[in-house]
Amino acid sequence: MLTAECFLRYTQTMLAPYAFRPEDSRGRRYPEPSHPYRNDFQRDRDRVIHTRAFRRLENKTQVFTRRYSDHFRNRLTHTIEVVQISRTIAASLGLNEDLVETLALVHDIGHPPFGHSGEKALNLAMREYGERFDHNLNALRTVEQFEQRYIEFPGLNLTFEVREGIIKHSRNYAPGEFPDLAEYLLDQMPPLEAQLIDLTDEVAYNTADLDDGLESKILTLDRIRAGIPAFALLFDEIERRYPGAPEKLKFNETLKRLLDRLASDLIANCKKTIAETGVQTVEDVRRAPQRLLSFSPQVEQERRQIKEFLYKNLYFSPPLKADKKKGEQMLAETFRLFMQCPEQLPASYQEKARHEPLHRVVCDYIAGMTDNFIQAQHRRLSKIAAG
Repeated sequence: MLTAECFLRYTQTMLAPYAFRPEDSRGRRYPEPSHPYRNDFQRDRDRVIHTRAFRRLENKTQVFTRRYSDHFRNRLTHTIEVVQISRTIAASLGLNEDLVETLALVHDIGHPPFGHSGEKALNLAMREYGERFDHNLNALRTVEQFEQRYIEFPGLNLTFEVREGIIKHSRNYAPGEFPDLAEYLLDQMPPLEAQLIDLTDEVAYNTADLDDGLESKILTLDRIRAGIPAFALLFDEIERRYPGAPEKLKFNETLKRLLDRLASDLIANCKKTIAETGVQTVEDVRRAPQRLLSFSPQVEQERRQIKEFLYKNLYFSPPLKADKKKGEQMLAETFRLFMQCPEQLPASYQEKARHEPLHRVVCDYIAGMTDNFIQAQHRRLSKIAAG
């Protein structure tokens, strides 16, 4: 019979030398005894899954609001797709799948309602007070402050590496500009597990948004083929092989192969870069002058073409621009109304406002809202303001 200790040793022997091992963690802010059959990153994963913030992702816009359909991706289903892609690639690279899975699950937990338009509006509102809104920083506040589930410590008490990955998975923060984040080694690169998440995030949403864009009829198959050469080449191959198949199934097969092309190239190029740079340890990764994980030059160009196509033809298309503008306006008005009527905040947030600036408290409250909830709050506050 394989004991928990033996199983842990077995799984760790499968890790590459540059992968992050749980026993090397810098630990938790508040020390806890180890668990008998889960390592620390598995415990972090489970804590994230059981949060309210994670559940609320189901009702936060990814690209399309529910005005279009309830079977398009939302923040939660997008997150699940990122997890699946991330674990597959992590296994191929010999990385720590538990850490990768946890970072994938938590990577969007700090997003406000209405997708990126909501983030833009909240950032503009905070700029008026000399501050900013950043969904990565909000994610850190969420797991450290807002999720109160335990008697012995505030927040989720996640490991250092998960908190570091929340901050650093998608960008580098300048130490001089963010002194309050100094503990997260801003002068060093994050482990490869964290570096992977930004890339798998793009693989997931670039392909998913083509799928939802076609289903919404904002995009057409002809336009996608004309605007994305890599897609067109794959589609032509499918047409030759399955000439009588329905167009939608040809599209599905092409999209599947496009995703596979992106993921396979990422694996191959990362292995090549790791071999060429000679990194052997996590410390080697941290001391590298730049991030080590990337697509090959050719596929990176293809990735950029997909992204540029989506921005031009989908994200800023007239139908979605109208939704974005409406969402931005609603969020800005809700922010202003709470600032004017702080007594309308929940009691716990009114108490927070005794110790923190009101604009920060209002920002925190709105950032945690779902699309449906902010619409209800906007209606309620508008009625109160109208007398």
